[in-house]
Amino acid sequence: MTSTETSTGLPGDSGASGADLGLLSPVRVGSAAEAATSDAAFLQAMLDAEAALARAQAAVGLVPATAAEAVTAAARAELFGVRDLALRARSDGNPVIPLVADLRAAVARTDPGAAEYVHRGATSQDIVDTAAMLTARRVLAAVLADLDAAAGALAGLAAGHRDTVMAGRTLTQHAVPTTFGLKAAGWYTLVREARARLAALRPPAQLGGAAGTLAAFGAHAEVAGAPGPDSGGVGPRLTAAYAAELRLAEPVLPWHTLRTPVADLGTALAFAVGALGKIAADVLVLSRTEIGEAAEGSGGGSSAMPHKSNPVRASLVAAAARQAPALAAVLLGSLAAEDERPAGAWHAEWQPLRELLRLAGGAARDTAELVAGLRVFPDRMRENLALTGGLPASERVAAALAPLVGQGRAKELLADAARRTSAGGTTLAEALEEALAEPARTNPPLGGLLASGRLRELTDPARYTGSAGVLVDRALSTPPQDPTTTEEPR
Repeated sequence: MTSTETSTGLPGDSGASGADLGLLSPVRVGSAAEAATSDAAFLQAMLDAEAALARAQAAVGLVPATAAEAVTAAARAELFGVRDLALRARSDGNPVIPLVADLRAAVARTDPGAAEYVHRGATSQDIVDTAAMLTARRVLAAVLADLDAAAGALAGLAAGHRDTVMAGRTLTQHAVPTTFGLKAAGWYTLVREARARLAALRPPAQLGGAAGTLAAFGAHAEVAGAPGPDSGGVGPRLTAAYAAELRLAEPVLPWHTLRTPVADLGTALAFAVGALGKIAADVLVLSRTEIGEAAEGSGGGSSAMPHKSNPVRASLVAAAARQAPALAAVLLGSLAAEDERPAGAWHAEWQPLRELLRLAGGAARDTAELVAGLRVFPDRMRENLALTGGLPASERVAAALAPLVGQGRAKELLADAARRTSAGGTTLAEALEEALAEPARTNPPLGGLLASGRLRELTDPARYTGSAGVLVDRALSTPPQDPTTTEEPR
């Protein structure tokens, strides 16, 4: 334990009293995203950026190969104190400055001559931004895998319940009938769209030097006599080599105050969390005791009520969906960054971006588990649909009655029949049969409607699901769209 760390002495204490171990963020606890975004992981990402910079400079002749090897060997997070770096970062406003000092000291212990090549020509923002993009790339791999798993489970639900009739609900009330398969197909489509947005991201490396001109690298090239057409051209060649070392995209320009990569990442992550939040919101409604049309495979318990089986995964995802938009808004606000390096706008991004990565990673994991184990109760769906006595089919009945009695009269008849049905003791079909009995004697088509039993068929909600099945098939057979391309309207 370093002098800057303290321990509570309690069982299970990690040693650092300020450590964020996820006690109040269960959605991300134990996820791959949590592991990839921890302080130790971000420290390693910064060290990876420093080591890659040394190797890239060696590749273009700015740094001796042996020095790059020494820097790479010393760039191991376990050799540095995270808490100590965090405390020392307060003096200069970012963790790179104390890290560079410690990394130089670590390199000097094995190769004194190589220490001068640590962080050569770079600025702190180059390392923090690059580490953030490395972290994002690592988190996105896990998120995409979980979204694939969720999409596979949802496709199975949509196909398996293609024709499972249930009440469609608008503004909390029964509307017209739908199918659970169509609902699941909608969830599936959202997950596919979220995945496409995230997969289209190409996190770039950051390298600009003091003010985005790459000037220092040219100056070092002149001294070193590095190969190349001129000292000004070494910067772009170094950037390409740097990006390749890190397996990140090569930026066209340094983006110190051109924050599109962060804004794009933030909005795509927020969209993904929101899309997963829609699934969670629906599951929370369907799993209400009074509705009971779906349930999580294994719910959570209650500290006070032994009978409870709470929809925990859906609750955690819904909580994440409520946090993500505000975090994305901070990243979008940082687009308005002044000068060649902003004061505050860049710094404001660090924690919101990390939290968005954590929320997306946790929500994707929990959603994959949720939909894989989701229990669906078609019998309860039919029971609930029957509660309104055929009213969800009133739209269809109106279309059938209008040619026989006129649109205005059909609306009046249905409004009165709906009031009687809602009051209880009758169904829509029975109320209409009573209302239409007298007119049917003088209206043969109307009489035929009653005599044939057609009215009973028209008021059966299960027979009024429209194109639901076809739409399910369409959703499952349509390849995902690439959001980076647009097609001109024909």
